[in-house]
Amino acid sequence: MSDDSTVTCIADVHAVLGEGPVWVSREGALYWLDIKGRKIFRLSDDGKVTEWPTPTRVGSLASRASGGFIGGTEEGIAAIEPGARRFPILFNPEEALPDNRFNDGKVDRQGRFWAGTMDDSEREACGTLYRVDRNLEVIAIDGGYKVTNGPAFSPSGGIMYHNDSARQVVYAFDLDGDRVGERREFLRFGERDGYPDGMTVDSEGCLWIAFWDGWSVRRYSPEGEWLESIKLPVARPTSCAFGGRDLDRLYITSASIGLDAKALEMQPNAGGLFMVTPGVRGLAEVPFAG
Repeated sequence: MSDDSTVTCIADVHAVLGEGPVWVSREGALYWLDIKGRKIFRLSDDGKVTEWPTPTRVGSLASRASGGFIGGTEEGIAAIEPGARRFPILFNPEEALPDNRFNDGKVDRQGRFWAGTMDDSEREACGTLYRVDRNLEVIAIDGGYKVTNGPAFSPSGGIMYHNDSARQVVYAFDLDGDRVGERREFLRFGERDGYPDGMTVDSEGCLWIAFWDGWSVRRYSPEGEWLESIKLPVARPTSCAFGGRDLDRLYITSASIGLDAKALEMQPNAGGLFMVTPGVRGLAEVPFAG
């Protein structure tokens, strides 16, 4: 179940906690984050990397149909413009939980933004998955998470995948308009697998998952069969997204946080952005409609 596709570090940015890659087709560029390093990065199609500091920690980023971005931050859901001195907070449903922050988030096929929260210490299971609708109404969908990651959506938009990385579980939810079905366990992993982190879905409906402390990205069928694994030169890949003009490139973010001097010597590109051409295409990202 291994794949020998060539993996290249295309942006050696040494992120502390690289995360949240998203391809913005209207710009022909990939954006991603360093949550704890407080940065937004942009990789243009000609290979140029631009970076901006952020005034707060940003856990996720998605383009808006009206321009700019929406994202989950440690202060709530914000309107984000790279380079701005402050990001206006649209709402914070967890003002009563000051130790919580927003982590990963994505836009579904209907243009709604989904993002989860987590206790920043990762000790408490007080994270919640929220949906932000087009009218900017925020709805709590599911709770009791330690480390929320994902989500990802099937090609039709009828299934949402969402992780609790700390518990090593991937859940699936059936979506039908505004109705969200009961969560069900889709995949469960063990100690040797690493921790399922950020993920995406390809045009064939297969789920690609980055494995923190797993040195790899894996591909699973819609039925949960492990199809292939792409080995990486870093222990802590964090998320993945398809991009490029033909959506045939898989971009993979990574982290250097928590690695000691010996580990960093063995992984000189830890925290970098990697790219591989896996032989399958992704799906065009839908901008947030709100």
